[in-house]
Amino acid sequence: MSKITPPNDLLSNNEQQRTDALTRLIAAQIGVDESALGFERFMELALYHPDHGYYMSSAEKFGADGDFITAPGLTSLFGGSIGNQVGQLLDANPGFGILEYGAGAGQLAVAILRQLEALDSLPDRYAIIEISPLLRRRQQALFAVEIPHLLPMIGWLEQCPEDYRGVILANELLDAMPVMRFIKADQGYGELVVDRQGEALILDQRPLTDARLEDRFDPLALEAGYCSEVNFAAEAWVAELAGRLAHGAVLLIDYGYSRAEFYHPERQQGTFLCYFRHRGADDPLKYPGLQDMTAHVDFTAMAEAADGAGLDVSGFSTQANFLLSCGLLEQLELLSGSDDYLDALGPVKQLLLPGGMGETFKVLALTKGIEHPLCGFSTRDIRHTL
Repeated sequence: MSKITPPNDLLSNNEQQRTDALTRLIAAQIGVDESALGFERFMELALYHPDHGYYMSSAEKFGADGDFITAPGLTSLFGGSIGNQVGQLLDANPGFGILEYGAGAGQLAVAILRQLEALDSLPDRYAIIEISPLLRRRQQALFAVEIPHLLPMIGWLEQCPEDYRGVILANELLDAMPVMRFIKADQGYGELVVDRQGEALILDQRPLTDARLEDRFDPLALEAGYCSEVNFAAEAWVAELAGRLAHGAVLLIDYGYSRAEFYHPERQQGTFLCYFRHRGADDPLKYPGLQDMTAHVDFTAMAEAADGAGLDVSGFSTQANFLLSCGLLEQLELLSGSDDYLDALGPVKQLLLPGGMGETFKVLALTKGIEHPLCGFSTRDIRHTL
């Protein structure tokens, strides 16, 4: 995600009413349950409550008027490069479709389909799974303007079909899944929870006994007081996807680390962060429903979940190396001498340079029944770090 100069924190009357309503709803649920909410449940409500959740509201999420900028919004060359990898898979596997999870504003789908059309490799079907009705309508509006002739091949699904054959894409999806936040205690682990104090929400701790944490983190010898996150929801999603994929490839693009980097001793406060109007913050209780909440991805955990569910881990690389292998610079060169070249130069640097997205973002490829190497990992494959 890219930050720009933040505006002030003044809320409109509508924004204040929305966040107040969600705060009351969460507080009431704590009262009904007579216990605090695990952070994972709180994050789920804050992001995905049907009426008040961040991703379910009508407010702008992407771009200068929203809270963050994603790679597809920087330049269409990002999606064009991914389109080259998808095209390789489609050409080698006739009959494959494409399924994108969480298509955001729809810009990635537009760029991929345009590139596949240029390669004469269009699929019969480009399906999207989007839980937000508002984002779904926005995607439909964008496609009607940008690629109206391709509308017949695009459709929306509620879930991945059984025995799916094709390429599955998820760009910045896993980082938005609710996480458990844990704290290493002198003995065992504690869990960060959301409780109430009167009508206000507060963060608190409670003891946590979970064999999954002990098995995973005891070998890392974390110091007492170490606070971080674990995304069991994303691991379950990967395992479920494996059961539905009969033949194909899954490309997961997100910011994150291998486990050794994720739980490095110096990263003792974890990776959880909120975004409000392009400004990072660490208080999840400040604007429930108005701010994004996110955590980096433990790609080792995703690879383990995939392997345990029958998928092959077929590639892992930085975003920079993946895009270079998929012809990003060649696409840029085609614009040479035009105003489009100058417009694209800055975003391309942001996608590639270590100080931008190039090193922080990674690409993980999971496959079933794919024997040929994937072109996106020809420059550098760092599976050995997982």
